[in-house]
Amino acid sequence: MISSRGYAARDARSGLAPFEFERREPEPNDVVIEILYCGICHSDIHQVREEWGPSFFPLVPGHEIVGRVARTGAGVKKVKAGDMAGVGVFVDSCRECAECRCGNEHFCHQTPTWTYNAEDRRHGGFTYGGYSNNIVVHEDYVLRIPAGLDPAATAPLLCAGITTYSPLRHWKVGPGMKTGVVGLGGLGHMALKFSRAFGAAHVVQFTTSPNKREDALRLGAHEVVVSKDEKAMRAHAGSFDFIIDTVSASHDINLLLSLLKRDGHLALVGLPSEPLAVGAFSLIAGRKSLSGSMIGGIRETQEMLEFCAARGIAADIELIPIQKVNEAYERTIRADVKYRFVIDLATL
Repeated sequence: MISSRGYAARDARSGLAPFEFERREPEPNDVVIEILYCGICHSDIHQVREEWGPSFFPLVPGHEIVGRVARTGAGVKKVKAGDMAGVGVFVDSCRECAECRCGNEHFCHQTPTWTYNAEDRRHGGFTYGGYSNNIVVHEDYVLRIPAGLDPAATAPLLCAGITTYSPLRHWKVGPGMKTGVVGLGGLGHMALKFSRAFGAAHVVQFTTSPNKREDALRLGAHEVVVSKDEKAMRAHAGSFDFIIDTVSASHDINLLLSLLKRDGHLALVGLPSEPLAVGAFSLIAGRKSLSGSMIGGIRETQEMLEFCAARGIAADIELIPIQKVNEAYERTIRADVKYRFVIDLATL
């Protein structure tokens, strides 16, 4: 076994504290990664605090992992010792269903094995995530980090990045299109960057906070609309080809649908805790469509990393020592970060 250390929650109320545990010895196709950086995703907070149902404790969160390959099993071909590598939201899947076979492992019919807080389908026990000094992963679920990317600013790409890249790519956002981004946080700021990189003709940032205008323009928006301004919203009615909604708070989805032109599309990537009420007329008037999207498969995530390396795209981050993780959780809840906390695991 491999000795490991990290930060874990002992229960839903305890906060995160130092924790020692063991990882499995690498099998022939396993990669041992020395973790250098791990992003903080809001879903980490939800699971640590059991806001999405019961969790497995002790819980080591973290699924935006970038590090250096320490060693590999004899059969590994994807990476070698010394390479930079990443691990995203899942570390295994059934590998046999139609989704796994076509590269959509995140839609595995038997549910992927999440990077933390999940039962390990092959080795028993529960998975521990990236708020730790190392991780052992089968090479099929390891991502190569291209040269030229800042490893700390790359970590959030493995969740926030692919979560926004995937629907923009799937719905073919590109030249000539008017695109909207709802919400400017960890997801929204990446959606802005990708919308511009894909060549959208006009990108509008929707926000409830007027003080985010300057940042939205810096990040790539052509225009910023405060969604509480009814007149400003009406001025855009029926004009968007595509809108990506990154908001996890309750909000009026029908208002957003009214902004779409005929055959326009609205993609949800946020996770509101309450159901969204969608009026039938909001969809049928204009043949509009509404969909959801969740991260991406390994192949698409690797494609995104190569795209980011070629275009110089990374997340805007605040790098913190792991000793400040509980403070970072509270600041994340208050949206007091621009735009993703990343833990420097050298401080562990």
